[in-house]
Amino acid sequence: MPEGDTVWNTARVLQRALAGARLTGSDLRVPQLATTDLTGWTVRESVSRGKHLLLRLTALEDAEGGRDWTLHSHLRMEGAWRAYAPGERWAARPAHLIRVVLRTAGAVAVGYHLHELALIPAAEEESLVGHLGPDLLGPDWDPAEAVRRLAAHPDTTIGEALLDQRNLAGVGNLYKCELLFLRGINPWTPVGAVPDLAGTVTLAQRLLAANRGRWTQSTTGSLHRGQTSYVYGRRAQPCRRCGTAIQKEELGERVTYWCPVCQPERS
Repeated sequence: MPEGDTVWNTARVLQRALAGARLTGSDLRVPQLATTDLTGWTVRESVSRGKHLLLRLTALEDAEGGRDWTLHSHLRMEGAWRAYAPGERWAARPAHLIRVVLRTAGAVAVGYHLHELALIPAAEEESLVGHLGPDLLGPDWDPAEAVRRLAAHPDTTIGEALLDQRNLAGVGNLYKCELLFLRGINPWTPVGAVPDLAGTVTLAQRLLAANRGRWTQSTTGSLHRGQTSYVYGRRAQPCRRCGTAIQKEELGERVTYWCPVCQPERS
């Protein structure tokens, strides 16, 4: 599943391609929106909220009274938005994966394999994202609130708690694994036994912010292939600190990677 920084980057791509422009055509290829025509609507802005994308639009006055609307999408594991110049060849992906096509005079935005597509009045955005915790890359980032939400479930493992977007929005499996390695925390540790939750959420925000604006994610400081992570995706490879083989095991509904020496179980 894309991490919060990937969704933030995607929102910026759409912002550059569409913001301020009037749509010259639209094609929404999902049953609930198949008859919706956004032609003539103006794109105000594109923003991310955790792992959610919000494309804010103003409708034609004669069609919808000039009201503001939001086109919501979620990338999940395989979703993506791409922006092309008019006439440019689209990425070689099967056409049946396309869910949205938005055209302006200067760009074409194509959404592939998107999920949770919805077009709602902008005033109702909270119905889709109001349950999320503080956004690690958003203006609402509040580390104290993130700590409060995590601490409210002391028996949940820290590995599962970090992925719960109701606690803090934006951490995915990659950052979960890397963050816990850097903090020396075993992923199965109950939240109530984590010694410094404030330090943990602060580092989480720093990791995502450091990778914002680029597509190659690195927690090691290196952008070279095979050198970008400490534990994630490195099962059976030697730990970069102690040389012990990195372990991989399911935790909740996701796999986790960790070093059994650098992240020991604690009683």
